[in-house]
Amino acid sequence: MNEQLSHTTRQNSPVTVIGLGPMGQAMTRTLLAAGHPVTVWNRTAGRADGVVSDGATLAATPGEAVVASDLVILSLTDYQAMYDVLGSSTTSLAGRTLVNLSSDTPDRTREAATWAAGHDATFLTGGVMVPSPMVGTEASSVYYSGPDQVMKSHLATLTLLGTPKYLGEDPGLAQMMYQAQLAMFLTTLSGLMHATAMLGSAGVKAQEALPELLSFAGSIGDILRAGEEKPGAALDAGEHPGELSTVTMMGATTDHIVETSTSLGLDLALPLAVQAHYRRAIEDGHGGDNWTRIIDSIRKAR
Repeated sequence: MNEQLSHTTRQNSPVTVIGLGPMGQAMTRTLLAAGHPVTVWNRTAGRADGVVSDGATLAATPGEAVVASDLVILSLTDYQAMYDVLGSSTTSLAGRTLVNLSSDTPDRTREAATWAAGHDATFLTGGVMVPSPMVGTEASSVYYSGPDQVMKSHLATLTLLGTPKYLGEDPGLAQMMYQAQLAMFLTTLSGLMHATAMLGSAGVKAQEALPELLSFAGSIGDILRAGEEKPGAALDAGEHPGELSTVTMMGATTDHIVETSTSLGLDLALPLAVQAHYRRAIEDGHGGDNWTRIIDSIRKAR
């Protein structure tokens, strides 16, 4: 695609956005700022007031919103919401591309792609990896999966929302990556609040604790990459060398965290879950292996 055609596509192709929570509103404003005519619909029509003032067109029905554009972006609570919204407008879907940026399971995502194909629509799964204020900025990125040619045909427009990271044809892949990222993110948030509660019990205010905790959190990636030229290569090979740290050593640390949290009267759900990973690895005879060995019990729940 030459630069002139790419520019024209970005500026002139109409886009529909269904779902006007903070994320949907941010995407709408980003597309409007780039010159796209944007049609919107939301179950609560009043949520459209701001983006309509910015230049978006409010459709009276989901069907009207769908027929307004070849590209329809969905930003909803989950995939069931897509069926609830579009179920009475399926005749309007033929020839459209649905880009569902809602959160759900990979299996439900694959089912949705089949559903869309049954109504002669194409389907891309997406997962936005930034909060709404960062949509459209250089820091924004979005995982996608689905038909390669469909992704390429809408690449210029989708790039406006954030750097697109295409994972392949399987519509479940982007959702899997999204959920995996959130599993890490939400666990980290719980760990951060648990640590803050621990320090708070000793009289350390959150405004004092958080800068220290966040500074350490920011260094974790460097710590994990240290000593491994290609992070994850040993894990893929089933190798867990214990020269730098062992399951036994890390397991002892989890014991101390549980004991400390118990003495403080804190909720033990998170530290007990982490402790269980190490205890299982030790029970299975892997105490001298690297801490990465805990993946075995995670892969095979007991």
